[in-house]
Amino acid sequence: MKPSLLTLACLLAAPALTLSLSPLAHAADASAGDKAFVQKAAVGGMFEVESGKVAQEKGASQDVKDFGSKMVEDHGKANDELKGIASSKGIEIPTALDSKHQKMLDTLNGLSGEAFDKEYLKDMTAGHKATDTLMSKEASSGQDSDLKTFAGKTDQTVKMHISMLNDIKAKKK
Repeated sequence: MKPSLLTLACLLAAPALTLSLSPLAHAADASAGDKAFVQKAAVGGMFEVESGKVAQEKGASQDVKDFGSKMVEDHGKANDELKGIASSKGIEIPTALDSKHQKMLDTLNGLSGEAFDKEYLKDMTAGHKATDTLMSKEASSGQDSDLKTFAGKTDQTVKMHISMLNDIKAKKK
């Protein structure tokens, strides 16, 4: 039996259709926990970058300004990597801060000098501790292997940031 033109067209179109729907299929495959991780990590990363930019301008000490620069660099790279992973899996990523982080950023923008440094270091310490917990949990119990790898690698950077924060705070005493 000779295949019809319609049958051949369908056979040729099927792989292209599968590829074009691939991210949507991955989104359905992503666990609720992995999706929640992406949301939390994305918002936290955006806050680190935005507050780091503010620290570069408003920080009283050079250590705070330098740390802000490091946050822009490191979390900017991590944010880009997370966006790529999420996009490949069809997981939507937030494009704006949530109300909690926006309020924190607004507070920082209203401060200057030593008051800024104190609040920024407090926010960074709490944020990095929460991020360390988030990354550790995803690295050990996440469902998606790409997100688990990202979390494990990123957690090492977060731990380095915590150490840097501890050093800065020790100098300020």
